[in-house]
Amino acid sequence: MAILVKNIKQLVQAEPKKIKFRAGKEMQNLPVIDNAYLLTEGDKIKDFGKMEDLNASILAKVKEPIEEIDATGRLVFPSFCDSHTHIVYAGTREVEYIDKIKGLSYEEIAQRGGGILNSVLRLHNTSEEELYDAAWQRLEEMASYGTGAVEIKSGYGLSTEDELKMLRVIRRLKENSPMLIKSNFLGAHAVPAQYKQNPDEYVDLIINEMIPMVAAEDLADFIDVFCDKGFFTCEQTERMLMQGIKYGLRPKIHANELDYSGGIQVGVKYNALSVDHLEYTGDEEIAALKGSETMPTILPGAAFFLGMVCAPARKMMEAGLPVALASDFNPGSCPSGNMQLVVAMGSVMYKMLTEEAINATTINTAYALGEHEVVGTITKGKKANFFITKPMDTIYFMSYGFGSNKVDQCFLNGKRV
Repeated sequence: MAILVKNIKQLVQAEPKKIKFRAGKEMQNLPVIDNAYLLTEGDKIKDFGKMEDLNASILAKVKEPIEEIDATGRLVFPSFCDSHTHIVYAGTREVEYIDKIKGLSYEEIAQRGGGILNSVLRLHNTSEEELYDAAWQRLEEMASYGTGAVEIKSGYGLSTEDELKMLRVIRRLKENSPMLIKSNFLGAHAVPAQYKQNPDEYVDLIINEMIPMVAAEDLADFIDVFCDKGFFTCEQTERMLMQGIKYGLRPKIHANELDYSGGIQVGVKYNALSVDHLEYTGDEEIAALKGSETMPTILPGAAFFLGMVCAPARKMMEAGLPVALASDFNPGSCPSGNMQLVVAMGSVMYKMLTEEAINATTINTAYALGEHEVVGTITKGKKANFFITKPMDTIYFMSYGFGSNKVDQCFLNGKRV
C-alpha cells in the first residue's frame, strides 16, 4: 500500500539529496516545505514537494493502491534515530535513584554493588524470553514517541554466556521489529566483581573469547568500551578496539562522562563511528574531533538524571563540529527513550536551537548509527520512516512542549505502526 500524506502544514527535514550529517553553523539549517505532500511506495519515500506541484502524472507512477491522509494543520518529521540505548535489561533500579537523591555519587553507588553490576546480576537470573518481551515493550514505547531507528548495546552480561544471551535477544528484535536496529557489543561496560583485582584478566577474556564468539555468530555491528575514570583505561580500550576491528566490528566509545579520560582521543585514533557522553570535553578533545569521521554524541537524559555537568554542545558547534543527541535509555542513568524529550533537553539544557536539536536527533544520529544513507531525512529512496504530529503551529513546539507526546501517527517502512 502506497501512502499519500496531503496538505502538510510543514514537511520537516525535506532534503533533496542524501547527506552525511550537518556540522557547525550548518546545524541551524533545517529544510522545511510549507503546504507539502509526501508520497511513499513500498517501504521507501517515493516523492515529496509542495501541494501545488502534486499532479496526476506523479500519482500515475505509483504501482500500488494509494491510501490518502489529510495532514491539515499538522507537521511531518522523519522518524528520530536513537544511536545509544541499553534497552535489553532486567528490572529497574529506582532504589538507587533514591540513593542519588540522598547525595550518593554514581561511583559510590557502584562501590556498594549497585549500578551496572546490579543490572548484571539481575540479567544473569532472567531468561532470554523475558528479556526479549521486556525490550519489545520498550521498543513499542519508543516508536510511539517517534523513534524509527535505534542502536542497542549489550553490557549487562559481563560474562561470555550472558553477553551472548543479550546479543541474541537483540538479534531477535532486529528480525521481528519494524524499526531499523543496530547491535553493539559492550562487554567492556564495567569490570566484573571477580576481576576487580586484575581487570586486565577480564580484558583478556573479552579479547580472546568474547569477541571471536560474537563475530562467529555475527551478533554485533559495533564494539564499544566504557573508557573513563574507574572503568577501562586508554591502553585497555585500545587493545579491545584493535581486536574488534580485526573481527569486523567498528568502534564506538563511552567517553569522558566522569572525567577527562582520553577516551575521545582514543575513539578518533581508531576511527570510532561515535564517541558518546562527553561531559568533560575541552579544547584538546575538540581539536582531536575536528576533521575526523567520529560523531560527538551527547546524552542529555543521563546528565539530567544524574545531575551532571552538561557537555559543551555550543562550544563544539562553534568549533565547526557536528553534534548528535541520543537517549541512553537504560535502567540506571536514563530510564526513558523519549526522543521528543531529548530534543527539548537539547534546547533547555544545552541552549541548542530547535533546528540544531532536530538535526542532532535525525540526520546526525542516523550517521552515528552508520545509516545516514537510509534514514534521518525525508529524501527520495530512503526508508519511509516518518511521523505525523498532532496539530502544531511550528517546529519550535517540539522543543517547547516537552510534557506531552506530540506524535499522532507513526509510519515505519511505509506502514502505520
